[in-house]
Amino acid sequence: MKSKDYIKGRGAQGNTPNKFLQHVYEMRDDFLEFCRVEGEEAETNKTQYIPVFPKSIVNKVTSPDVGMLYSMNTYQGCEHGCIYCYARNTHEYWGYSAGLDFERRILVKKAAPALLEQKLKSRNWRAKTIVLSGNTDCYQPAEKKFKITRRCLQVFLKYRHPVGIITKNALILRDLDLLKELAAHGLVGVNVSVTSLSEETRRILEPRTTTIRKRLETIRVLSENNIPVNAMLAPIIPGINSHEIMNLAKASADHGALSFAFTIVRLNGAIGQIFSDWIKKTLPDRADKVLHQIEACHGGSLNDSRFGIRNRGEGKIAQQIHEMVRLARHTYFKDKVFPKLNTDMHEQYKDGQMRLF
Repeated sequence: MKSKDYIKGRGAQGNTPNKFLQHVYEMRDDFLEFCRVEGEEAETNKTQYIPVFPKSIVNKVTSPDVGMLYSMNTYQGCEHGCIYCYARNTHEYWGYSAGLDFERRILVKKAAPALLEQKLKSRNWRAKTIVLSGNTDCYQPAEKKFKITRRCLQVFLKYRHPVGIITKNALILRDLDLLKELAAHGLVGVNVSVTSLSEETRRILEPRTTTIRKRLETIRVLSENNIPVNAMLAPIIPGINSHEIMNLAKASADHGALSFAFTIVRLNGAIGQIFSDWIKKTLPDRADKVLHQIEACHGGSLNDSRFGIRNRGEGKIAQQIHEMVRLARHTYFKDKVFPKLNTDMHEQYKDGQMRLF
């Protein structure tokens, strides 16, 4: 039974303080009462799109356990509102909260395609896979309006450069034409997040994402068009979706995924407070049990920053999850291989067309 204070359609149920700011913003009861009497809204729940102007767009990833060397993000903040999202903390760098601000104040990088092209044309750049959505989903609802991701894919195709994509939105199929061309040269791999087969679980964990049925359909369509797909069964949350590992792996394989990856949820920085508040309002009957099981995977704490351990977890519960993952891979992905992307073509296309001499 959800709390009466639950904010429908959002993941976070409030704004946490920004650790980089000296002052904390709070709504006082007398102000809320004034708004009620006057028939005014104390704050809007509408999403705001805010343009930002970065000087570069490709980021080198220094973490040894993320699985990518370079990433780029066309948007900061994400309207999907996934309650567990590790990217929430990065919104504090921009002066916002990791809570509702992360979902309602989306920073839009309209110059991303031009900055990407500048990077790929650089004489010092040597092709390495660049992953779209290393932080926030490049196919979140904002992409339908701004089409920045599509323009970036056109740049990758123009320069024959490998690109990885991580998403949980079926909007990616809008760009099937570009993805097919990239795949014909071995230049693209897609990671589709599939967190649960239960729509109720999906709705509370990831309130503004596409349905599970559509995500599996997305895997099928991409695979049928020879676009390699890796299923992201992440994060695995003990007591919420940990019992679904085998079924998630089977469904992904049945729809054409060539591999799957997983992480065990970790709640660093402000996310621990945001998640704890959310689960006590959303799943109060099992809140303490789930939080204790997450802590058991991370040395007794919700916050775990240890490289090599933070995404894998430790202890008996984590061990059980790893054993289930090994069984799922052996059962459903034994003879499947996700291909390595092609880095050999780019050098010939640095000036935008193939060099003949």
